[in-house]
Amino acid sequence: MPTKNYLLDACALLAYLKDERGAEIVENLIEQARCREITLIMNAANLIEVYYDRIRESGSELANAIIREIYNASPIIIIETLTRDIVQEAAILKSTGKMSFADSILVATAKCTNAIIVTCDHVELAHIKQQGVLPFLWIRPQF
Repeated sequence: MPTKNYLLDACALLAYLKDERGAEIVENLIEQARCREITLIMNAANLIEVYYDRIRESGSELANAIIREIYNASPIIIIETLTRDIVQEAAILKSTGKMSFADSILVATAKCTNAIIVTCDHVELAHIKQQGVLPFLWIRPQF
């Protein structure tokens, strides 16, 4: 039976790593991915956001250890290639709205992988949610 695809936004993985509100939802998804109940993915472009946040807050040594763990021991599948479809979709999104480069990659990746976006970024992604073309899993409520 095919599993559902869940796509992690940087803010969702950071909430998990920092044990912030919503961390338990991401932890549950990671556990489901370990059990092969779902597929948990993340685009490398969004992982860069996690990496530089950890470098800034914790230093390179700890940031490198976290990245090694994500690549080597976590069930998160990192999409490292920007396919033509992702490039085209991200360019369209970036050209038609006030969306960051990273968020355009996130949304394009979700469209191309038929994934549910896992995020807490209501401000940046609410207009995409309102379009009703992509499903979202919000890890914390909007304020």
